[in-house]
Amino acid sequence: MKVGLIGAGLQGRRRAQALKQSNDKLNVVVDVVNDQATLLADLIGCEATNDWEKMVSREDIEAVIICTPPHLHMSMCLESLKNGKHVICEKPLATNPEDAREVVSMAAKKGLILKCGFNHRHHPGIQQARAWFDQGIIGELYFIRCRYGIGGRPGYDKEWRSDPVISGGGQLMDQGMHVIDLFRWFAGEFSEVVGFVSTYFWEVKPLEDNAFALLRTSKGQVASLHVSWTQWRNLFSFEIFGRDGYIIVDGLGGGYGTEKATLSRRAFLEPFKEEIVEFRGEDISWVKEWQEFRTAIKEKRQPLGNGYDGLEAVRLAYAIYESAQKGCVVKLHA
Repeated sequence: MKVGLIGAGLQGRRRAQALKQSNDKLNVVVDVVNDQATLLADLIGCEATNDWEKMVSREDIEAVIICTPPHLHMSMCLESLKNGKHVICEKPLATNPEDAREVVSMAAKKGLILKCGFNHRHHPGIQQARAWFDQGIIGELYFIRCRYGIGGRPGYDKEWRSDPVISGGGQLMDQGMHVIDLFRWFAGEFSEVVGFVSTYFWEVKPLEDNAFALLRTSKGQVASLHVSWTQWRNLFSFEIFGRDGYIIVDGLGGGYGTEKATLSRRAFLEPFKEEIVEFRGEDISWVKEWQEFRTAIKEKRQPLGNGYDGLEAVRLAYAIYESAQKGCVVKLHA
């Protein structure tokens, strides 16, 4: 595929490398910081520019990857889709549900593939968990728990994430997007939520550096979320409990520790046993996500973690914010 990339920061570099490993052609890198665009373009061997609107209108571009701060996502997605480009956009899809819905509607109107950047679905530990889950090994789902957090770094509260106009929210709209998406992938749709948000350490008010929530399906299955910017040692823990056992995914590699998936079955009177699979090496989720996007375009189907999933993640985050603000359970409607 012939691809244009908007945003030459960390996420842009990850996406560019995933393209290179997949033998697709990155034609143009766009960034408002010319030196940053040029640096990545030189590394990949392509053109650099600071004009994203011109890039998305070019005939030699088939798909656009958007790796900018969230407040730019809506306008860039819409313009790319209007120009007939397939789009993969980093999470959150937009900074509010209304904008996200407009983007999803435009993709449907144009008959184009829209994917939200939910690379966690493509982590091998999560993929293994999904395979065990689909086999019915742990039986009927009872509840899910997820803890996901980082400790930040000096000056973290001075970065763009601390500006509510740019970010659309705090940690819930950051790593919380991945957690909410994984909840939906395993449990389906939720009917009600209750949430709390706090700003403990970082000077980011009115944004939160910690978010807590319970989400419940119409069947009574509960998902528990805690995402944090005061998790002083990086942590990712995703637990799925069912009638007949449990599945746990720990770590994401790198600073989160070795990624591993654990399976155990309910057995009251037998010796306790766990099956543990460890995944080592580099993070392959970015390559796997790109390949899923490309294959979905070729097969003319919705990709895993599509635009609608991006919309619903934002909608659920806003319901959690509403619950925290009003101090009540928020009922969700289709």
